[in-house]
Amino acid sequence: MAHMKELVSELKGWCRGEALDEAHAVLVLMQEDEEVKGEIVPIEVLPIDGGRPWPVIIADPATQASTAVYMSGTQQAPGKHVEGLHTLFPEDEAAAKSTEAILRAVSDLLDKTSKSSNEHGSYRRLRTFSGLLPTPAGEEQFDHWLGQARLIVEECECSHKEKRRRLMESLRGPALDIVKAVRASDPDVGPEDCLEALEHAFGTAESGKELYFAFRLLQQQPGEKLSDFLRRLEQSLNRVVQRDGLPLGSADRVRLDQLLRGAIASDLMLVNLCLRERRAKPPTFLELLKEIRTEEEYEASRNKITPVIQGGNVR
Repeated sequence: MAHMKELVSELKGWCRGEALDEAHAVLVLMQEDEEVKGEIVPIEVLPIDGGRPWPVIIADPATQASTAVYMSGTQQAPGKHVEGLHTLFPEDEAAAKSTEAILRAVSDLLDKTSKSSNEHGSYRRLRTFSGLLPTPAGEEQFDHWLGQARLIVEECECSHKEKRRRLMESLRGPALDIVKAVRASDPDVGPEDCLEALEHAFGTAESGKELYFAFRLLQQQPGEKLSDFLRRLEQSLNRVVQRDGLPLGSADRVRLDQLLRGAIASDLMLVNLCLRERRAKPPTFLELLKEIRTEEEYEASRNKITPVIQGGNVR
């Protein structure tokens, strides 16, 4: 049941991304390694209420089966489905066998869908963002949502259209309205332009230079670990770079300079890591974070041992 809810959510998100009415959409699951052969795919499906048939479109319609399948909305045993098919096609055994093969494939697919999803891994979904204030429960603050969205746009190997769809499926309310307006003016608008429009609407109005000035004023707070201060610096520095307040190639040097300037409560740790001597070849953010966390863990272990030694309880 939970898996079906995820599929329904994905279908609704796809409809939002394609500006389609979800009431007129159907999701059909196929395994990635399963070939869609035209001779076993019907050209249309008859709805159970007797309305007009629904066309089934595949990439190779020339070999597509010339039979229509009446799909029942009730759950029946596989044997009953097969019996019904022979009743529907008493004079066409080939069509009945072809359609039976389809139902068997669908049955196998339903059994393997959950396993297949786990094996291939579902893509990283963005948390919901609406742009409403105060931020509704369960939603992301804009800066955090924007950071995650940029990662998807930059790192995902899917098409621009798919990236845009994934962005739109996470949006609600005013935020979704803005992207819809952008897309209405340009149906082929890229995901980067969608993010830029959202940043203009919900992001800070400060320029890159103003953000850089604020970055240079950051200092370590009382009781704040050096690693936490570094993360706070990185969030601020990312906004500076995104607003063109600093070239990306200068980020490592500027990050280290501000860490040395602002870490007013971690002088000993800075000395132990020899960071002042490494300004000419500064480490990356991840390298720096790893070194600092390792030193913090070592210092914490040392502090646990020291009181025992001073109390004379060493055994």
